[in-house]
Amino acid sequence: MKKSNSLFGKNIKNFALALMATFAISCSKSDDAVPEKIYEEENPLALYLQGSGFNAATTNFINSGNYEFGYRFSPKVKGKINAITFKIPDNATNTRVTIWDNATKTVLKTITIPTTTANMESKTAIEPFQLEANKEYLITYNGNDWYKRNKVDNSDSTYPIASGNISILGYQWIGGSTQTYPTNLSSNYYAGDLSIVFQQMN
Repeated sequence: MKKSNSLFGKNIKNFALALMATFAISCSKSDDAVPEKIYEEENPLALYLQGSGFNAATTNFINSGNYEFGYRFSPKVKGKINAITFKIPDNATNTRVTIWDNATKTVLKTITIPTTTANMESKTAIEPFQLEANKEYLITYNGNDWYKRNKVDNSDSTYPIASGNISILGYQWIGGSTQTYPTNLSSNYYAGDLSIVFQQMN
């Protein structure tokens, strides 16, 4: 009987040791897992205006004819647009914003900004829209109100302009109220304000 009890005790001890080893390995694997990095959101507009020099002089245009206009850009890294920011010198409703594939000049996404209060920046959250690194996009809005921003001497700015993880490649516009790809380029001013809230992805 003593021998049997001794064997039983040894088996219990071995089982306990095996259980502890399994638990230790499981914990080790869990501890080794690298958590996904969450990157800060960024809005390239302020750095764009600063880098271009278009923050030196501003003129308000209100009810001045409809245009489709905005900036062309390229992300340096893979990321997503989480929201749209918008500010103009007049009230507006149902402003249409378009994200374009610049290479094909086709519409990728249309967003409606329900209401805008004059001189107050709005932020409209959207379902995250993924962007490819080094691909060219264009974001525009259609309206008849804008801030015209330029240098004091009205000289041209040189593109591209670095703005965090976004490269601003140019400002484009076209007259009319239809959703039409803007083919005109201007280097001596920017009209808006429209921008994106961008977040890098792993």
